[in-house]
Amino acid sequence: MFLPLHDDTPLRVIRFQFVTMAIIIINILIFLYTGPLGSDYILASAEGNFGLVPNELLHTEASIGNIAEPFTLITYLFLHGGWMHLIGNMLFMWVFADNIEDAYGYVGFAIFFLLCGVVGGLTHVFMMPNSNSPLIGASGAVSGVLAAYLVLYPRARVWVLPLFPVPIPLPAILVLGFWFLLQVYHVAAAKAGEDIAWWAHIGGFAFGLVITMIMRSRLAFTPNGRI
Repeated sequence: MFLPLHDDTPLRVIRFQFVTMAIIIINILIFLYTGPLGSDYILASAEGNFGLVPNELLHTEASIGNIAEPFTLITYLFLHGGWMHLIGNMLFMWVFADNIEDAYGYVGFAIFFLLCGVVGGLTHVFMMPNSNSPLIGASGAVSGVLAAYLVLYPRARVWVLPLFPVPIPLPAILVLGFWFLLQVYHVAAAKAGEDIAWWAHIGGFAFGLVITMIMRSRLAFTPNGRI
């Protein structure tokens, strides 16, 4: 596995990635409330009420807990089960999402992020319809962001920290292509009862890839007139 640290793609349209930062801050604040600063009861209650439970989404007509089940397709994106879960997702957001926000614009990126999360969640539900375990985490939406970056900036240089503690620069197409293949491998090798939603990653990535390819000609342009 590897961790992305930095990329060399500057912002060209927006001055600052306000939506990206808002998503990161909201996730951190919710994690602090439901995790380190909260109690086990608060965390379990948040997962039960706001996590995405496939069996409940498909078979529950009335709302469970505080909200109607369909809304959990969005609320699950803002819950994380541990520090590493949170840091991993937010680090990928910090490195890659600013340029996708730059391309889509503030409102467009917010919609894109949420739609990737919804499709990622639905993919998980479709593949595991009888699961009673709550799905939490922004991974489905983040996966869509990675796919968009792969489409728009395949030649960008990304500094990553691999297994050894020395950062190395690699082309985005290599970094993100390897990341996607790793998700496919985990789906194939997943054991029954494993609580990581690899299908949500693949669903979000596929949606982000297709939509960005379709929208590419309508997004922000680089100085030479093409992305």
